[in-house]
Amino acid sequence: MELRTTFQIDKSKYNITYDDPVLFIGSCFSTEIGKQFQAGRMSVLINPSGTVYNPVSVCNTIDTITSGREYTSEDIHNHNGIWLSFNHYTDFSSEDPAKVLERINKASGEGLKFISRAKFLFVTFGTARVYRWKMSGRIVSNCHKIPSSEFTGELLSTSYIVNLWNSELTKLKTLFPDLKVVFTISPVRHWKDGAHGNQVSKSALFLAVEELLGHPSGPAYFPAYELVMDDLRDYRFYDDDMLHPSAAAVNYVWQRFSDCYLDKRTVELRNEVIRVTRAFSHRLANSSERNKKEFARTMLERIKVIEGKIPSIDLSPERSYFKKIAAGEL
Repeated sequence: MELRTTFQIDKSKYNITYDDPVLFIGSCFSTEIGKQFQAGRMSVLINPSGTVYNPVSVCNTIDTITSGREYTSEDIHNHNGIWLSFNHYTDFSSEDPAKVLERINKASGEGLKFISRAKFLFVTFGTARVYRWKMSGRIVSNCHKIPSSEFTGELLSTSYIVNLWNSELTKLKTLFPDLKVVFTISPVRHWKDGAHGNQVSKSALFLAVEELLGHPSGPAYFPAYELVMDDLRDYRFYDDDMLHPSAAAVNYVWQRFSDCYLDKRTVELRNEVIRVTRAFSHRLANSSERNKKEFARTMLERIKVIEGKIPSIDLSPERSYFKKIAAGEL
């Protein structure tokens, strides 16, 4: 008896290789799958403005990058001595406004360089619920723990999301004709909206994405939500908060993602890289000096082989570390 409702995910006709930069913007899926790319030292950029959850904030992030817009003091706000941007995550905030602007503009510049050569853009919507700052009337990406009385909440309509993103897809196609856009819906439930409110929010996202898949630019969809909610469908696959997927669930989604987008050679290369990066992250202990040096030399040889196969890869931290061990310096 089969106790799971598994389903087939068609292989993408476009593969992701070590030569293909990939940009992830959005919530849960973007962060977790992006980390899998980082682990394999693949070319990836994750949420250049910080984690964003709703379609408007994702759009704002992309527009900030692609327009080459430079933030000024008029774009940031001071709250209790901390300067912040409502379009950016708290990591950009500081008591020094100059530092905030420097961080934002640096990240935007790097984001523009990256998207200009990116082959894939994965967009993950988490919620259709948004908050407007009363002072400006603009939708914010982050409330920065400012009292809720300063914001008004609303649920985006499907038509609003579709109109916004039809324009965004057209713009992206014009700017970056070869960029492939893939939509996903985050499986993380926004429980503060309540069980029913979360379902309504997710439904608006699903209906919007379904319409957007008909855009002339040919965007695609990856069923991250369905893999967790329908395939796994068990609290064994959730973290302690019972809302976020567990490590096992993330690994399962990554495997299905890998099967869809990575070819056999790329998977093999990534596995070789991960053997080196894991050895680097697990510091050697309780080993004889001779064994440590021999192990380090083995790792250095593997790095040399990998760099021969992937000229663009950067394993300089690992090489430096293992060279020191081989020389008896560590």
